Amino acid sequence: MGAVVALAVIGGGVFLLTSGGDDKKAAEAGDKPKSSASASRAPAGGGKGASDAPGGAGAPGESGESGGKPLVAGWQTQAHEEHHFRYDVPGKAEKWQTFAPTQALSYTDDQGKPIVVMTGTANYREGGCASSANPKAFGEAGKGQLSTVGTTGGGKEGSLTENARNWAGNWGFAAYGGPGNKPKVKVGPAKPWKHNGIDGYTATAEVTVANRASKCVPATAVVHSIAQKLPDGTMHGWVIYADQGVPNALTNDQIAKIMNTVRPTAP
Repeated sequence: MGAVVALAVIGGGVFLLTSGGDDKKAAEAGDKPKSSASASRAPAGGGKGASDAPGGAGAPGESGESGGKPLVAGWQTQAHEEHHFRYDVPGKAEKWQTFAPTQALSYTDDQGKPIVVMTGTANYREGGCASSANPKAFGEAGKGQLSTVGTTGGGKEGSLTENARNWAGNWGFAAYGGPGNKPKVKVGPAKPWKHNGIDGYTATAEVTVANRASKCVPATAVVHSIAQKLPDGTMHGWVIYADQGVPNALTNDQIAKIMNTVRPTAP
């Protein structure tokens, strides 16, 4: 089994082991979040993870494709140059929505400071649920969507494997309860991820939700991360978190198909 993510609650907030990514900058400035943090060390782990991250061959297309065309016909492409990720999600007819690359989605603490932040985002079935496991949300986060995807990072501390695990665990913690309604989070070991020009790591977190404010709040959720290191030493992450066990929830195969479109932006 994977380790339970140990996130210490400090002064009503969550200590995320950040390394100076954009969460930290936003908190110090007292502003609404702009982008996300990079974790400095991973929770203790070992053994087989709670679930393996989706694998399989990369999606068709050239490595590091610089154009805006999706790798899957009929899908939408999202990209954010700041974090050097490009990816695809299904089209609007399948209830997916993409946002302006710089628009921030975040969960905050009791003081309104960001716990986690992502940009370059997309939501699946937003507005499908009037309640949230964590109501302290900024932007489009926590508005009843069944899944959210985005990019994060920018710090240099810690290893790539540690950052991959913490991104998965921290997003599971924040999106599905936060410090006020702590969920149980199990994070598996980071594994190599080499697809479409990215040479990094992936990690998976499984979440058991404690605060089920209504029947549309899921009992469980899953989070997958992909972490890459740029030549300047900064580490950046791509994250998808998804409700499980509710109508229209993404399947493992659907999540894997999305993950297999992740690729670098143009250098």
